[in-house]
Amino acid sequence: MLDRRRFLSGTATTFAAALTLRGSLLAQLEKAPPLPDHSLLDKNEDAYWAEMRKQFLIPEDEIYLNNGTVGSSPVPVIRAIFDGYAATEKMDQHDPEDYPIWGYASWNEFRDPLADFVGCHHDEIALLRNATEANSYIANGLDMKPGDEVLMTDQEHPGGEHPWNLRAKRYGIVVKRVTLPRPVKDAAQVLNLFNDAITPRTRVLFFSHITTFSGVVLPAKELAALARTKGILSAVDGAHVPGMMRLNVLDLGCDMYSSSPHKWLMAPKGSGFLYVRDEVIDRLWNTIATEGWNDTKIRAERFQRIGSSNVPALWGLRASIKLANDIGLDRIESRHRKLADYTLDEMKKRGAESWTSPDAALRCAIVTVNVPPIPRMDLENWLWKNHKIRIRGAEPNKLRLSTPYYLLKKEIDRFLEKFDAYKREKKMA
Repeated sequence: MLDRRRFLSGTATTFAAALTLRGSLLAQLEKAPPLPDHSLLDKNEDAYWAEMRKQFLIPEDEIYLNNGTVGSSPVPVIRAIFDGYAATEKMDQHDPEDYPIWGYASWNEFRDPLADFVGCHHDEIALLRNATEANSYIANGLDMKPGDEVLMTDQEHPGGEHPWNLRAKRYGIVVKRVTLPRPVKDAAQVLNLFNDAITPRTRVLFFSHITTFSGVVLPAKELAALARTKGILSAVDGAHVPGMMRLNVLDLGCDMYSSSPHKWLMAPKGSGFLYVRDEVIDRLWNTIATEGWNDTKIRAERFQRIGSSNVPALWGLRASIKLANDIGLDRIESRHRKLADYTLDEMKKRGAESWTSPDAALRCAIVTVNVPPIPRMDLENWLWKNHKIRIRGAEPNKLRLSTPYYLLKKEIDRFLEKFDAYKREKKMA
């Protein structure tokens, strides 16, 4: 039995540790330099991005090459989350029936900037927690009969593929896949593969705008148009796109679009969205049902009626959109492409087999290479444990290298230097 003195001692230690951690984080936020002036971009671009690097809590001696899984939220986003807690936890809302629980109302103060950012009306946007949740809504919400087909690629993320696999196992729909080349040569190659795989039973084209496996930017606009000509719905997993490159869902012409802005927009973890074209909203059933689930007048808002959720995450999402807009999406996309092209060229010089598309329109900020005989997990562990460099890949020899805008050329060069050192140490040079 725990005696009172030991309990109080343990509680005091835990509380003190919590205060120390809290003080450490707040101290880091307070010490962070102001955002660099945008005029510096025109005067000295390298200096500008070096200053932006200081907005991230990633230590100076760490190199992070995996925004493809999750991004680091910069200081303005973290501050906004704190501001959200400070504002909501007072419980002093003007309306006594109003409570700070995202999941029961429109929250247009957050939907409006997001809708502007992705190019649609807020009535077509639902604030969710990630692309997996949104993809599950799509797979569960469409009326489909046993034998009806959904056509996707062989490079889908588990959070995009498995909602359809579950539907297939439970209700008898059919999941078909097209095999993408490694690398994809051009857009026509992709369109022909999909066109040839469509049958009279195909009801949905589901594909990643940018695949998680190779980072290829698929021709989403052309694929959506192909689906429309065949009377098929198009659903796009855009987990990687917002914040990596400019996005306009109306211009794409797709029927549905899901995303996880915690990757390249570097929004808080647990902030995502589902776009549903207005003409399609009434064809999609809710997956989670609470008050408002059957109210068609509120349009896509009914898909964000998910019960109580974390409002301060939406403060952070809004701040991440503002930061991206302030920097400029064209500047960000150009930076992504420049860093990725440099990384790809250097890896090819080292004998890596490129799985990144040679077509500049089909690549952006993810470089994928095959490096046999290097065992990727051994390399991943060696880089992190010995040199604080984080990468991601897949068995047996694939490396996926992400190049977020705050990454510095000297950091890429350090990764390349250690990659060479690993090969020498393991006698693979």
